[in-house]
Amino acid sequence: MSLTDNAIARIRELIRSGALPPGAKLPPEQQLAAELGLSRNLMREAVKALVVARVLEIRRGDGTYVTSLQPRLLLEGLAVAVELLHGETLLELTETRRLFEPVATGLAARRMTPEALAVVARELEAMRAARDDVELLVHHDAAFHSAVLAATGNETLVSLLDGISGRTLRGRIWRALVDEHASARTLTEHEAIYDALAAGDAALAEATALVHVSSTEHWLHRHLDAQRAVKAEAEEADEPAPLPLPAPAPERTPAVGR
Repeated sequence: MSLTDNAIARIRELIRSGALPPGAKLPPEQQLAAELGLSRNLMREAVKALVVARVLEIRRGDGTYVTSLQPRLLLEGLAVAVELLHGETLLELTETRRLFEPVATGLAARRMTPEALAVVARELEAMRAARDDVELLVHHDAAFHSAVLAATGNETLVSLLDGISGRTLRGRIWRALVDEHASARTLTEHEAIYDALAAGDAALAEATALVHVSSTEHWLHRHLDAQRAVKAEAEEADEPAPLPLPAPAPERTPAVGR
């Protein structure tokens, strides 16, 4: 462990133990450095790292504070890290989504309120209206799932699944661009999820969500297998392989009330 990592660990332990609870102001830099037996330079580096991690925040002219430590803050960096992943990790993320999202959808069915269901219904209607506009359709697709997740009331689960959605969205866009029947199937799958949520049937909601996520995952498997086959043939023929599908324009972040 480096000296900086050790300094970070010392401050994190103060937070974990409750000595510095959420919202607490840190002692002056010189005082805290002396208490922890650290140099002021190491203290500054540790604080900078914890600010980036959203554990601490610097209020100009006031001091350094512990943040609220809410999941939406601490897991915010997950989406950034996910966007840096390459290649087969898109499939791994889709598999991860399959493990979490159906269970979350079942939980949402048990906790769904009329107000939350109305938000889901609005996004489903927006998907119907956008069925011929791929990017707009996928935008409302993401908003639909965000609304469902928000209904669970589990902020940690929402933050985790939101964190992986950026790359899995690319898979959904690719599918819609390549598969001419994808939009119709997507709408049918979302309508089935909505009907299960409206009925308050947790088991059915989980099952319909599993069918939906698995459909995208199976398509992605076939697409990647086809790409690998084409690449292998091109290498055997000593010809350049065709370029992969271009990444779509950055997704618009869905504005869903939670």
